[in-house]
Amino acid sequence: MQDFSPSILENLSTTVLTLDRTLRVTGINPAGEMMFEMSRKKMLGQRAEDVLGRGTLLQALRDALASGHPITVRGAQLELPAGRTLTLDCAVTPLTEAADGADGPDNATLLVELTQIDRLLRLTRDENILDRQAANRAVMRGLAHEIKNPLGGLRGAAQLLERELGDAKLKEYTRVIIREADRLRNLVDRMTGAQKPLVKRPVNLHSVLEHVRLLVLAEVPAGLVIERDYDPSLPELQADPEQLVQATLNVVRNAVQALEGRGTIVLRTRVDRGFTIGTRRHRLVLRAEIEDNGPGIPPELREHIFYPMITGRADGSGLGLAIAQDIVTQHGGLIECTSRPGRTVFMLYLPVESGND
Repeated sequence: MQDFSPSILENLSTTVLTLDRTLRVTGINPAGEMMFEMSRKKMLGQRAEDVLGRGTLLQALRDALASGHPITVRGAQLELPAGRTLTLDCAVTPLTEAADGADGPDNATLLVELTQIDRLLRLTRDENILDRQAANRAVMRGLAHEIKNPLGGLRGAAQLLERELGDAKLKEYTRVIIREADRLRNLVDRMTGAQKPLVKRPVNLHSVLEHVRLLVLAEVPAGLVIERDYDPSLPELQADPEQLVQATLNVVRNAVQALEGRGTIVLRTRVDRGFTIGTRRHRLVLRAEIEDNGPGIPPELREHIFYPMITGRADGSGLGLAIAQDIVTQHGGLIECTSRPGRTVFMLYLPVESGND
């Protein structure tokens, strides 16, 4: 069991590990490399407690090794080095190899299968999110049409009235009407999200993030730190770079406002393989994470932050995240968020091969 057969394990979506009797990793399949975000070369020889932590999973390994019987653990929590927490089902199977023609406990190894059940829960949640967002956009665009028509009439009437007025003081009132009609029209346009068609070309996601990083650092005073944790192996994707900059900038600015200009933001990139968004499974998906160490999002807002006009700040418009989500959705992707005090992470998932090409 020291080496896996690629023909059997190469395409499994379940993480499979083997460990020796000292509980050190002796093998891992590609799905495991992706889940742990670590190459097979680095994983081999690592102690189980360094990979799986010191909790329920480690105890299951020890119990299976001591008893010689399979053990299953449901709903175990695994904290990854990058700070992500996974919910897993774990099946541990002891394997006894022959030594000099005889079986013995000294030759026992363990086969460990890890299944991400939070991925299954996420798929259901993502489908619901995408359905709600599509319905929300349809309602908002219908409402925008109904609002913009009378606004155009009001603006035109004010312009005609201004031509008939001889008193300059009275003309100032018509100019107020025109300005406010224009402001409301712009507000409605922003609420309905990105309207321009995507102009796609090969884009390096790191160039987008670097452009946003420089923009934000130029806007805020000293006290904000932006760290980078980039995966250099990221392939290019077909995307509209201007719109991706806008989406990412909206999310990063949201983090800056949460930090009130002082704190740390981490820009992180990774590749997910065999990743499903909505009902479509993508071979490769790029994940851009924007993490901040601010106070976190209030629990009552977490399920609604991507809807227009939802904001936790008195001076906020509540449109930045809604526009960002709309842009990412047009690229066939999705934005998710996890938040607790001291750590909020927005994850932008962008398929390399978009379904909306």
